[in-house]
Amino acid sequence: MDLLIKKIIEKQNPTVVGLDPQWDFIPDDIKRKHLLGKQDTITEVCGAILEFNERIISAISFVVPAVKPNCAFYEQFGWQGMRVLYETIDFAKSKNLYVISDGKRNDIGSTMKSYAQAYIGITQVEDINFRAFPSDALTVNAYLGSDGIEPATDLCAKYDKDIFVLVKTSNASSGELQDMNLKFSPIPIYEKVALMCKNWGENLIGQYGYSSVGIVVGATYPDQLKELRSILPYTFFLVPGYGAQGGGAEDVRGAFDNLGLGAIINSSRGIMCAYKKHPTLTFDESCYVEAVNMKNDILSITGKIG
Repeated sequence: MDLLIKKIIEKQNPTVVGLDPQWDFIPDDIKRKHLLGKQDTITEVCGAILEFNERIISAISFVVPAVKPNCAFYEQFGWQGMRVLYETIDFAKSKNLYVISDGKRNDIGSTMKSYAQAYIGITQVEDINFRAFPSDALTVNAYLGSDGIEPATDLCAKYDKDIFVLVKTSNASSGELQDMNLKFSPIPIYEKVALMCKNWGENLIGQYGYSSVGIVVGATYPDQLKELRSILPYTFFLVPGYGAQGGGAEDVRGAFDNLGLGAIINSSRGIMCAYKKHPTLTFDESCYVEAVNMKNDILSITGKIG
C-alpha cells in the first residue's frame, strides 16, 4: 500500500481508472481498424480491446496513479481475452502505474492460494517461477471467512502486495445482505466484515500507517464511508460508484483522512466513454481531460495530499 500512497502523493491524485471494456464503449475507428476484412473475429476483437486499453493508459498515465482492470470483461473472450488482461496489466506496469486486478476471488485453502498466486504472488513449478498476472493488488470476497482470506494475506506479506476486501459495495441491492444485523451482535454484516479486515491487516501496516488489507466501499453510501473511516483508521478504501453510478466528490469526502489519504476513488465509464461527451476532442484527449476533471473534483474536497 506504500507504493500506491507514494504514487497518489506524487501525482496529487487519489483516483483510479477502471478498465472494463465493453464492445459498445470502443470508438468506431478502432473497431474498423481491427475488424475490416479480417477473418479471425475473436482475435481481432481482442486486438481492438487491447488498443482501446493501451490508448487510455497512455493518455492518463501522467495524471492518475493506478488502473483497475475488471477480470470479467476479459474472461468473456476466452483465452484471447485473458491474454489481453495480461498485456493490459503489463502495459500499465510499463507506464509505472499501480494495478488492481478486480477479480473478487474467494475460496479456501489451496484454491484461494492459487487465485492469489495468479495475481499477487509467484507461481512455482519445478525450477520455473513466473508472475501469471503481475498486478499489485487483488479484490477479494470474504464470504468464506478467514480460510478464504489468510492464503492471500500470507502472499501480501511475502511479496509486499495488497488485497481489497468487499465490505459495502456500490450496487443498489447490496443492503439485502450486507445491511442485515447479526443475531449475536447489534452491528450489520458489512461492519463485521470491516472489523475482520482490520484484524487481518494488523500485522501488515506500512510506513504510511495503512495496512495491506484494504476494503471496498461504494461512493453511493456516503454515511457508511464516513462511519467506516472512523472505526478503521489504518485501512485503505477502494471506492467505486463515482460518476456513472451517481456518486460525487461530496459523497466520498468521508473516506479520506485529514491528510487527504486513506482512499482511492474509481471511475470506469466516465473515462472510457469520455469521447462521447467531448465530440470535438480525439479519443485520447477526451480520456486525459476527464481524468484531469476527476482529479480536480476530488482534490476540491481533500485539499493538498500530504
